[in-house]
Amino acid sequence: MTSPSGLDLPVADRPAEGRFDGGVHHFPLRVYFEDTDLSGVVYHANYLRYMERARSDMLRIAGIDQRAFFEGGGGAYAVADVQLRFRSPARLDDALMVVSRLERVRAADVLVHQQVRCGTALLAEARITVALVSASGRPTRQPPHWIAIYQGLVGQGELQRP
Repeated sequence: MTSPSGLDLPVADRPAEGRFDGGVHHFPLRVYFEDTDLSGVVYHANYLRYMERARSDMLRIAGIDQRAFFEGGGGAYAVADVQLRFRSPARLDDALMVVSRLERVRAADVLVHQQVRCGTALLAEARITVALVSASGRPTRQPPHWIAIYQGLVGQGELQRP
């Protein structure tokens, strides 16, 4: 039996988690048929799904165990604000990179700047605030060790300009 995180799998068999480079997280993915709309381009809402996956994996490899926190009754992150700009469409079979950088950490929320790129082309860019909420849905403070992890990443590295 493997752990839910897959960490006991051989490295070659683990799900892609991306990597940090100078405080910036890089998360690769590919566009599949299920991601596209009738016109053959990525459906707009899927960019948010891609960014969610990248944020979750960024936190995981930084050492933040969201699942254990939730299962322990601590709550979960909820998207509080999204500022998103689409620039160019992704298409079937494109190899994409979601690039994420922490811009701000406060007691109960984190601001993440994210870009979806295909090669050097910027396809979409967002600033997303995620807030930690308790099991009852009320904002709650992030654990001190999470804040310490975030503070080590905030402002590190740079995202490419459009």
